[in-house]
Amino acid sequence: MPETLEILEAKRERLYQQLRSLGDFRRGSISVNFRRCGKANCACAHGDHPGHGPQYLWHATIEGKSCAQNLRLGPELEKVGQEVQNYRRFVAWSQELVKVNEQICQRRPVQEIKDEQELEQLKKKLQKQFAKRWTRN
Repeated sequence: MPETLEILEAKRERLYQQLRSLGDFRRGSISVNFRRCGKANCACAHGDHPGHGPQYLWHATIEGKSCAQNLRLGPELEKVGQEVQNYRRFVAWSQELVKVNEQICQRRPVQEIKDEQELEQLKKKLQKQFAKRWTRN
């Protein structure tokens, strides 16, 4: 059974409340890396050694540019980890919000215009508004 408009609006309001309570967030991910230093006589040069580390790295691509930051184990790593986790929640809730809004738009009735003159004015306004998209260059 499809959900009513009132139920969907309540769902949307709940999602807005969740977004308001989210707190700080940042995009990206945190990786744990082990690296080899390149010195021939270091322990990391042996095949069975995992390498130096672990090193924690926050990484994100922002406006087409790669950003990275080394994180220290402790409060800094915990803070950034929570922010990245909050970003994932933000994305999931935003996608759900868009889905609920689309359902609301489908169920909300179209405004009826009874006056013929008002209808013609609306048609002219809409033609003017969308005419820019129809013209070919």
